Amino acid sequence: MNARTEPAPAGSDAIARPPLVRELLLVAGLFLVYKFGRQLATGHTGEAFHNAQRVWDFERAVHLPGEGAVQSLLLHADGLVHLANTYYAAVHFPATAAFLIWFYLRRPAHYVWARRVLAAVTVAALALHLLFPLAPPRMPAATGLVDTARLYGPSVYGDPATDSLSNQFAAMPSLHFGWALMMAVGLIVATRSRWRWLWLAHPLLTLLVIVGTANHYWLDAIVAAALLGLALAVIHAPHRTATTAGRAQGSLVPAQRDEQALVGAGR
Repeated sequence: MNARTEPAPAGSDAIARPPLVRELLLVAGLFLVYKFGRQLATGHTGEAFHNAQRVWDFERAVHLPGEGAVQSLLLHADGLVHLANTYYAAVHFPATAAFLIWFYLRRPAHYVWARRVLAAVTVAALALHLLFPLAPPRMPAATGLVDTARLYGPSVYGDPATDSLSNQFAAMPSLHFGWALMMAVGLIVATRSRWRWLWLAHPLLTLLVIVGTANHYWLDAIVAAALLGLALAVIHAPHRTATTAGRAQGSLVPAQRDEQALVGAGR
């Protein structure tokens, strides 16, 4: 049979799968850079609160909806606000790890570009954290918002004055939202189910959670989406995998198959 018309073998995507040890080292290195970069951005309390006032005033000037409207909905029920705090604390890293693992195992032709986009967004976010320290809306008294995690639990943060494990003045951009949106984009691109657009529910729910718990401003999510759009514009996803290409070639109409067979026979 002419090789051009033969469907790709089922395991052809395995050729695109990078070495596992290298990928583990790359992802671990990215995580360490993420944690170390956040530590470099600690401090700058006065500047972080000054920037918070600027962001708050800008949002009001451009008539963005108040973050308090989302928080008031959560505060109607203790169970709901506790669920939102749990989602914020427990979903971010495990969901991203599961996304990368599934792509590596089941969509290897899409894994590399997805990992590169996540890395690019993360590095850009860390740079912005250093350049623009920002106190989250739960901190400034002028916002009128409460720290739902501290009041209702669970919380991933300690007292900002003594918390040495995280940088609480790194609100912009929101990597919670940026990573969640990238997961939805990646799954929509790499799958063919008619229900794949429902993956957008994850970033939407994440957006409501990060705003309602007063961990982020609307602008934090907008900037994260802009960084993701820029990364996607530079790092292109493949149009189709080898398996998809094989299915497309294997589904040629009879006239096309006969024509290509004749061409192959004449060689």
